[in-house]
Amino acid sequence: MEPGARKRLYRTAVLLIGLGVVLFVATLLGVLQGNGLAAVDGSVRDWLLTLRSEPLTGVMIFLAVIFGPVALPIIVLVVNVVWGFAAKHAWRPIVLAAAMLSGVLISQIILQIVRRSRPPVELMLFGADHTFSFPSGHVLGACDFLLVTAFLIFSRRKNPRAAVLGFVGAGVGIILAALSRLYLGYHWLSDALASISLSLVILGAAIALDTWRTARIPGERITGELSKADAPGD
Repeated sequence: MEPGARKRLYRTAVLLIGLGVVLFVATLLGVLQGNGLAAVDGSVRDWLLTLRSEPLTGVMIFLAVIFGPVALPIIVLVVNVVWGFAAKHAWRPIVLAAAMLSGVLISQIILQIVRRSRPPVELMLFGADHTFSFPSGHVLGACDFLLVTAFLIFSRRKNPRAAVLGFVGAGVGIILAALSRLYLGYHWLSDALASISLSLVILGAAIALDTWRTARIPGERITGELSKADAPGD
């Protein structure tokens, strides 16, 4: 990896982590104090109530299932197994799996600390859910999967247009995942914003880790080759 490219990736990682932390703290303070980013939660919920229809509800339920705690882990497992065999290495699948697991652990810890209530049960369209609301596990899982996968795939390609399209596609998927949870009545807007901010932190960490390994491995190989060349012959 070129030194300039490595520095740019490290800077990007730091920027994403910093942005994610700032956005999460701002969202959390708004939730705890009932102002700031959380002040529009009720208005967004009321607006989404006016959009409800039977066909749209079916689409949103489908999205909620795809990004849910049953389907998404299966999708991640299949992607990792196929990816590992196709690429004949385990590094990128491991990074993706680690990012997904980190998201689950972080969200569960924060859920138990903040203990925020969900919107009223009578507004939920896909069965009652009495667990805590902040952050949204569905949205965090979708963000981690789409963003980290996009980075791991397109960072290996030299075509910037492909990378832009990949991250645009990831962004569309994240918006759909968040809308489905808000539309179906299971989360507030600030829950989704918190999940997105946490995912930015996880993405930054994944970029830093992958860049460190990608830059380190060639150096180790060169060192090994030089050691072999300096060794006395038989």
